[in-house]
Amino acid sequence: MNERSASTRPSVEQLRARPHADVLIIGGGINGIATFRDLALQGIDVALVERGDFVSGASSASSHMVHGGIRYLENGEFRLVKESVAERNRLVRNAPHYVRPLKTTIPIYSTFSGILSAPFRLLVTHGRGKPNERGAALIKIGLMIYDTFSRGGGRVPRHRFLGKTQSLKELPQLNPDLKYTATYYDASMHDPERLALDVLNDGLLAGGDRARAANYLPAVGSAENGVRLRDETTGEEFDFSARLILNTSGPWTDITNETLGDTTRYMGGTKGSHIVLDHPELLAATGGREIFFEHSDGRIVLIYPLKNRVLVGTTDIDADPAKPVVCTEEEVDYFFDLVHHVFPKIAVDRSHIVYSFSGIRPLPRHDDTAPGFVSRDYRIVATEHRSTPVLSLVGGKWTTFRALAEHLTNEAMAQLGKQRRVSTEKLAVGGGDGYPVDAASRLRWLAAHSDGRDRGRVAVLLDRYGTRATEVLAATPEQDPELPELPGYTAAELEHLATTEQVVHLDDLLLRRTSIAFVGGLTEERVRAAAEAIAPALGWNEGTIAAEVDRTIELLREAHRIDASKGGSFIAG
Repeated sequence: MNERSASTRPSVEQLRARPHADVLIIGGGINGIATFRDLALQGIDVALVERGDFVSGASSASSHMVHGGIRYLENGEFRLVKESVAERNRLVRNAPHYVRPLKTTIPIYSTFSGILSAPFRLLVTHGRGKPNERGAALIKIGLMIYDTFSRGGGRVPRHRFLGKTQSLKELPQLNPDLKYTATYYDASMHDPERLALDVLNDGLLAGGDRARAANYLPAVGSAENGVRLRDETTGEEFDFSARLILNTSGPWTDITNETLGDTTRYMGGTKGSHIVLDHPELLAATGGREIFFEHSDGRIVLIYPLKNRVLVGTTDIDADPAKPVVCTEEEVDYFFDLVHHVFPKIAVDRSHIVYSFSGIRPLPRHDDTAPGFVSRDYRIVATEHRSTPVLSLVGGKWTTFRALAEHLTNEAMAQLGKQRRVSTEKLAVGGGDGYPVDAASRLRWLAAHSDGRDRGRVAVLLDRYGTRATEVLAATPEQDPELPELPGYTAAELEHLATTEQVVHLDDLLLRRTSIAFVGGLTEERVRAAAEAIAPALGWNEGTIAAEVDRTIELLREAHRIDASKGGSFIAG
């Protein structure tokens, strides 16, 4: 075994000092993190390890939506839709700082298309074959069912249909060939990574020294009573044992099982890509609502205003989780084609792209079922690693993370012979606790926390962190000037994130602790400014700063097709 390094991180040292837990969770995406929180709340001794950064895999490549999944109705997944709508409503209530109702409009170009083929695909071909366009009648039926599922929550309004004239009056840039629009409400999740970090922090606080979590700590092999872990920052390895192992590795579930010596073939994920556009005309054309519709190939796609940008996605292509994924030229062309289909008078080209991202959905193996018809539901598969029980999670999506974690926690506690003592159904998430949801309460909150500070700055922090903004305020000086290269952020704020949220690499900060990369414009100068801001907190010298800047610039180029050396421009071709 390697000698302990002087630079061993505290989160890793906690695990190495006591290399055992009742439950070991492998995989720090949203489902693993949510299960970690739930188990910690039940008083279970739980540890979580993640091979990269927290929520850096499938969970970081979402469409930033919390939705009931209206299109799952055509798959016959009524249980999943009902659960998803209920969980959407709970998140609007429990995490109001990051999850808010979002008006969503579907442009419709026919009246009866799909009314016969949809039941046929559901009942006879089970998702195989070519999709057909969904017309107004089919969408109307779906939305009526959707509203029925929404009744219990009372968090969002019911749907409405408009004819062509009124539709174009509301959204004049829409394609004039449409016949109707249907408008309903789902919810936006404007900072999914920060939401996940709040869930993680809640778990750490709830469990105390019986809840431990570390990133950049992959399971690299099997051990006598557990697994072999390796700290990616030092190279040191150590064994960690548990009474129960939960595999929540998402698309990499089979790969994790293989590492433990068990060959499985549970997963069959699909790739989803997105592009982010800095396009004021397109942003205005959306009218502040998501445009959610079916393209000519049957794929469900979206145009979504977010952070003063426009998010366009997504694709649904079979992918190998063992290989890196990136948004391709073909996908970019596809996105431009669909934008033109919805807003034919608005010109969009590659100069408008400020960011792109791709991920692999943790879907079950689906053979020849069309990717769009693969179930988004989840299941738990029980196996054994030597003498240790293993529960592998197959499937799952952002919207249902709380319910999924509840289910997985109950299964884990049954294995341990324990009883649930706390429900998470009404439990506020992180900065959503006490968050001011109306104008009057917001003004009161700002007044109470702005003594000696610029109120506009306090408002930014409230929007960014919810009521956990108080932690940032306590850690930063009253006079806290913004960084010239990074407007809206201060060195003290970034240092606080680096020291309290297990930032290991610069990209952890730029891509997941903040939205700096997402909104675009990441030049080499700005990347370096961020590195220099957090260097004192992390003990980085000039050599480390240079290495982290190079690493981040390479990652932006290879994974997100952004050239920081050329003003943060999109790399075409």
